[in-house]
Amino acid sequence: MVTEGTKRRQLAYIGSFTSAGGRGITTASVAPGTGALTALHHTEDAVADPSFLTLAPDGGTLYAVSETDPGAAAALSLAVSDSGPDPYSGSTVGDAAAARSGSGGPMPLGAAVPVNGSAPTHLALAAGRLYTANYGSGDVSALPLRADGGLDGPAATHQHTGHGPHEQRQQGPHAHAVVPDPTGRWLLSTDLGTDSVWIYDLRGDEHGPRLHREAPLRAGTGPRHLAFAPPSAERGRPTGGSRVYVVNELDTTVTTCRWDEEKGVLEPLDETRLLPEEHAGTDNYPSALALSPDGRFAWAGIRGADRIAVLGLGTDGPPELLTTVPCGGHWPRDVAVHPSGRWLYAANERSGDVTWFDVDPTDGTPHPTGSLAAPAPSCVVFA
Repeated sequence: MVTEGTKRRQLAYIGSFTSAGGRGITTASVAPGTGALTALHHTEDAVADPSFLTLAPDGGTLYAVSETDPGAAAALSLAVSDSGPDPYSGSTVGDAAAARSGSGGPMPLGAAVPVNGSAPTHLALAAGRLYTANYGSGDVSALPLRADGGLDGPAATHQHTGHGPHEQRQQGPHAHAVVPDPTGRWLLSTDLGTDSVWIYDLRGDEHGPRLHREAPLRAGTGPRHLAFAPPSAERGRPTGGSRVYVVNELDTTVTTCRWDEEKGVLEPLDETRLLPEEHAGTDNYPSALALSPDGRFAWAGIRGADRIAVLGLGTDGPPELLTTVPCGGHWPRDVAVHPSGRWLYAANERSGDVTWFDVDPTDGTPHPTGSLAAPAPSCVVFA
């Protein structure tokens, strides 16, 4: 029971590449006043290369890909008693997430389950299943969920086909992300190798991912991740469909698309460069895209240049590149915004740290305020 004087602590989970010296899944506390991270626990042996993570809506289960060949996915329980001593502060902890930090960290719900594909890079929960985007094999997998939140097999898959003009990177399909739309009816998968977004109908997919259509983007863009505009931003937008922003790895752009949730149709509208001319070059590789909760700003990590691009999102028209700032390290594989919108986090894979920034609420500029040592970090999610 929560009592007077109870201290609440929010948690963050950091994925990493164990094959590059990472410590698996790191549990960290998030300071309520500053957003600072403090490492509490490392789950090092449960999952190999847990490069991307996602949480169940109730916060009781953490899911991780195992970016290996062959690939797998794992479920880890976060469910513990909602009260008890907090070994990190000496106080009573009534918040369940805070109590978990003293319970030995996330606990595997069985062994990792094969996804029947290679190098899964992203995952999402939708329609009672766990979906993964498998970069190496260029397909999308679906795994059933058990009643306790664990994973069952075998995985059902759908193979992407096609290629792009980039001789080294686009010889075949490379599914990179899976994102359900806000209605929960559709699943969108960016494919870096085919320059397209594959759209799946989640109704009646008992026999595996059911392809609805493929939406082509400009050849050579290399779509990597996408994000839907939050509902707060859509309320002020003229009618004509929701907005989806696709970050492209191979040409350092973001493609703005119109999304028709009734028909499941994605239509490209505009492109925005993510770097000014003085930072442009062929060795820049955008990674993740994070949108502010109010839909006013977006931030994109750019590896190579080691910058974070700051975009202004209006109610109409393409995003505007406002500025870029250093990422605080080397090779920002992920950027994540705190649910409050106050702080931004960059997982700098090659320098081995997660840097956090205060976000200026007037112009969206991130200002670095601290960092946490974390070998080979690849993503950050918040409980």
